[in-house]
Amino acid sequence: MDPADFYTGIVAELYGPLKSVTQDPEPYAAFVEEAGSPALELGCGDGEPLLELRRRGLDVDGVDSSADMLDRLRRRAGAEDLHVVVFHQRMEALDLPRRYAAVYLAGPTFNLLPDDATALAALRAIRAHLAEGGTVLVPLHLPGPTPSHEVGRARTATGPDGAELRVRVVAENRDEHTRTQTTLLRYERYHPSGSSITERPWVLHWYTRDGFETLAAVAGLAVTGVTDPGGAPTDADADHVHVRLRTAD
Repeated sequence: MDPADFYTGIVAELYGPLKSVTQDPEPYAAFVEEAGSPALELGCGDGEPLLELRRRGLDVDGVDSSADMLDRLRRRAGAEDLHVVVFHQRMEALDLPRRYAAVYLAGPTFNLLPDDATALAALRAIRAHLAEGGTVLVPLHLPGPTPSHEVGRARTATGPDGAELRVRVVAENRDEHTRTQTTLLRYERYHPSGSSITERPWVLHWYTRDGFETLAAVAGLAVTGVTDPGGAPTDADADHVHVRLRTAD
């Protein structure tokens, strides 16, 4: 399923209350402060960490392929009277009115691109929107299979209206050849006024070190550094890394 279709309806509604990880804004704020402004957050979703960076006065725009998630972001920003500029576009088909000194993704967003061809198109689009001397930060994750004891176990939360919210892994398929993991997720919302349930496949695609560097080079970008999420140098083959890119010479 296309990420633009995945993050809609009940999934967009339940995303915030049921998410397992909250993005730490510090690495991304530090990146923007170092690389310069304006900055662009790709896959900004419902506003983490974009809204925190805007609270700090950083000049950051956002892009996401899900209109529903952007609606949630705008509502959150409006509740704080916080000005944000966001665009409803796909990462691989960017057409924005300005170029950026800093472009970044937060969390495993780049892994949502379903294959190498789409990833290459996204890197080319990023390259086209970089200002001279601009820098790109791409977090890459090697997703692990869901432990067998977690399959079928629900993560729960309570919605603002008192609704009972649940999400669980129903099934999972991992293909090492295509470097793709498809997890079937079941989202449930129960409320006296009405309930809803949907199942959707969540697809993650990962990269080898050499494979990602090759895609970047074809797109006109060069890897300039690999760190852990906290900014310390690390093995490029680690499960979670932040890759920095600049325009290739």
